[in-house]
Formats: sequence, structure tokens, C-alpha cells
Amino acid sequence: MKVLMFGWEFPPHISGGLGTACYGLTRGLAKIDDLDIIFVVPKAHGDEDQSKMKLVGANGVSIEQVQTHIENFKTQHTYLEVESQLIPYNDPDEYYTFRSQDLYGQNKFFKVDKEGKLEFSGKYGANLIEEIYKYAYVASTIADNHEHDVIHAHDWLCYPAGIAAKEVSGKPLVIHVHATDFDRSGGNVNPKVFEIEKKGMDAADQIIAVSNLTRNIVIEKYGQDPAKVKTVYNAVEPVTIEEKLKVKKGVKEKVVTFLGRITMQKGPEYFVEAAYEVLKRTEDVRFVMAGSGDMLEKMVERAAQLGISDKFHFTGFLKGDDVFQMFLLSDVYVMPSVSEPFGISPLEAMQSNVPVIISKQSGVSEILTHAVKVDYWDIDAMADAIYGIVKYDALANVFKEEGKEEVDNLKWANAALNVHDVYTSAIELFEPSLKN
Repeated sequence: MKVLMFGWEFPPHISGGLGTACYGLTRGLAKIDDLDIIFVVPKAHGDEDQSKMKLVGANGVSIEQVQTHIENFKTQHTYLEVESQLIPYNDPDEYYTFRSQDLYGQNKFFKVDKEGKLEFSGKYGANLIEEIYKYAYVASTIADNHEHDVIHAHDWLCYPAGIAAKEVSGKPLVIHVHATDFDRSGGNVNPKVFEIEKKGMDAADQIIAVSNLTRNIVIEKYGQDPAKVKTVYNAVEPVTIEEKLKVKKGVKEKVVTFLGRITMQKGPEYFVEAAYEVLKRTEDVRFVMAGSGDMLEKMVERAAQLGISDKFHFTGFLKGDDVFQMFLLSDVYVMPSVSEPFGISPLEAMQSNVPVIISKQSGVSEILTHAVKVDYWDIDAMADAIYGIVKYDALANVFKEEGKEEVDNLKWANAALNVHDVYTSAIELFEPSLKN
């Protein structure tokens, strides 16, 4: 079985859990003998690990062939006009091929070099929607150039690419819902994002959700048939802590850590308020907020207002070994997410022998037994849990030992087998529909 997989980021160039999950899943799938993966990203940097699959960067693909498929593509997405002409006042080695009116509200040109390649940042910037649709254009050519049996598109950023590939190759499409805009926005859904998500789900032959929490949102909010929505939980890559860099804490106090995007979805304000409550009861604790996001400045200001800045540390965004170094410094990890489709970071913390406190509003709470679970809004319960773990070593040791054993059994190889079953179902269900 050959899988054409579309993602948005891949280690070491990641900004969150999506890239980590894609990497773990591809490594798990690579252990299946009859399966080959072509993993596509908007921008390849050349230093990605390709030992388990072939990686293709859309930025390195010529798009001449896309013109033969543009008519079908534009009826599915937006009004797009294809031209092949030089535009005055530009370098003659460069030309603009695509113009979009409906998507941007005014004429917009996509820059293509003399080899027919589009430029991608591969980031989540102001031109994200533009890059999503450029990615879909290139996906048509990639689908034409690479043999495959099934298409797998990760998250809403890649759904248009998955749809474009399906239209070209006629192969079944599996989409992987790592999050929805209902999670990211707290219910204040962006209409454009919702439209992209809905079209991806409608076009999909099978849908993978990372938790039952997410599965229910897909069914109820996006009107999807429950029969085609399957839950496959995420996992973690095995690690040997002894191989990680050893770090010394440098302080005598216990360290309580929040690690993630500092945005509404992750509930950072509840962590700050809980820290204040804990510090009323003991001074032998420090709090760390590791990450970046639109609420960072507000959290710094709130810690100052509460008078706990001397016990509160902001590290900025961490990745790779820095994450595990932070866990090795930590005595408790807290994930107070308001709406978390899954949440890999608690698993990484448990691998590092760190007790975890997670919100009941997280997908990972569905599979963990040896974790404290609280409602994200229940600051008193969160503070009580933190205080209990930092104050009573016997309690902390139980969570460390039992949690480590539990998480060591959550392997990407098992998740990959479940995803492989979804591929098989998609192919089997798709083939009869072709005959009809």
C-alpha cells in the first residue's frame, strides 16, 4: 500500500504538537511491511529525517501540469483563473501564473520562478490562507507524479491539498482531525476556516479523530456520518531519559510547569490563578510558563498584579531537547486546556517521571488513568492537586511510577496499525463506489 500524506510541518521544523504527531505516526507506519509513505510539506528544508519515508517539499515541485486539472479544482474551492503571461515591470526570469479574485477580494498573483515552482514560507503567518491554496495547487501535480493507493491529509491546513489530490488521482481520501476551529476559537468560529474544515470532511472517505471528544465535534458540529469517523489516539516516541542531557535545578523549591501555546485554548490564566492559590499555602514552589502566544504579555502582567512574579518564570517557546530538559527540572506538569483535542505533552511529561494534572476537557484524559483530572475552570481543585503533589512525596512517587509504566505502553506502532485499518476501509469502501 502506498500512502500520499500531506502535512504542514515536520521535525525539526515544528511549532507545536501537529508536527510531533505526524513524525511519530509516520515512524509507526514505517514499521508496517506492506506500506510506503510519501510525506509532503509546503516547504522542505533538507535536514528532515527521511529514514522512514520519502519527504517532498511543495516548494521544490514544478506546477506546469496543474493547468490540466484546474477546471475541476476551481469548482470545488473558489474562482481561480489560470494565465501564462509575463507581467510588466517584473524580472523576466519570474512570472505570475495564478490569479484569485473571490479568495482575497481583489486580484492576487502567486509568484512562480522560471522552473514553475511556487515559494512557500511553511509558517503560520498573515498569508496562511494564500499558502493553503497554493499548496493545493501543487498537490495536484504531486498526485500526478507519485503512485499511491490512498491520500492522507493532516488537519485543516492540508484538506484542500488532499481534495485536489483526490480529484486528480481518483484515490480515496482520509483526513486526520487533530483539532477543529471550535477548539482553537472557544466557539467563536472563523467562517473561512470552518468552510475549509467542512469541505475536507465532506470530501473524505474516512475521517480520523484524535479522541472521542474530537469525534463528537466532527459528528455534531460538522454533520458527518458517525460510520466514517474513527478515533485513533496519539502516542509518544519511546525515550530513554538517561540519554538526555542532565540538568541541575539550581533551586530548592519544587517546580510546577505549564508548557504549550499561551493562548485561550490552553487555559494559561487558570494556571496563573492556581499558582497564586498554591503560593498562599507554601512558598516552597516555583512556577514556569514555557511557551509563546497572544496571551503571553497578559499573563506576565497578571503574575505581577498578583505579586507572584518572583516565583513565576516565563521561558518562551521550547522544542526538542529543551522540552525534556524542562520536564527533568519539573516536579509537576499542568495542562489546564479549555478544549484540547488530545494533548501529547502530558505523555512526554509522564515519560520523564513527572506527575501530571490535566483538564477533563482534553482528549488525553480519555486514556490516562494515573493522572489527576480537574475541570479547567476549577482553580481550587487545580491548586489542591498541585499542593498535594509538591507537599507529599509519597503521592508524587505513585504518580511517577504508575504514570511512567502507563505511558510506556502507549506506542505509535499501535496507533499506526489502527490508521492502517482506516486506510484499508477507505480503499474497500471507495472501490465499489467507483463501479457504481
